[in-house]
Amino acid sequence: MWQRSLNWAAILLVGTFGLMWVGVVVYADETSATWMRIAQIIFGILLAGWALQKAISMFSKI
Repeated sequence: MWQRSLNWAAILLVGTFGLMWVGVVVYADETSATWMRIAQIIFGILLAGWALQKAISMFSKI
């Protein structure tokens, strides 16, 4: 039971962090090079995608 709750907490934290990362890069980071901003956006999308994939797999186990 605890492990399942901790899995959900990790998924939520990683997904939230990924979306916040993209938001900060898009709206606040004006000094980085364009290629670096694109790389950071891809990283944030990968984090959010991982969280979505794990959430789907957790729902399929129910």
